[in-house]
Amino acid sequence: MYCRKCGAQNHNNAYKCVRCGDILSHGGGALPRNIPNYLAQSILVTLFCCLPLGIPAIVFAAQVNGKVQAGDIQGAIEASGKAQMWAWWSFGVGLVSSILYLIFIGAASM
Repeated sequence: MYCRKCGAQNHNNAYKCVRCGDILSHGGGALPRNIPNYLAQSILVTLFCCLPLGIPAIVFAAQVNGKVQAGDIQGAIEASGKAQMWAWWSFGVGLVSSILYLIFIGAASM
């Protein structure tokens, strides 16, 4: 497949031109779908749930859009999945910690 912008020869399944970086329109390969970055969720669970587990969530969430723009769709999907996983772990640890704290306070007040 040839690039419409610069005329460079590209692989048939290429998403971006190897020479100019322009997005290629083609019927063979699918353009990448909207990949969620989970940045807002990562920031919220870092602030309100569990700071140590929220930091990796923010780091992976921040990588998603850059990888999509660089054409690394598989890397963006992996970073998105890791951001989601760390955000859920942070939420879970924060929730369990809050419940245990409430139980401890309730038992100490009796």
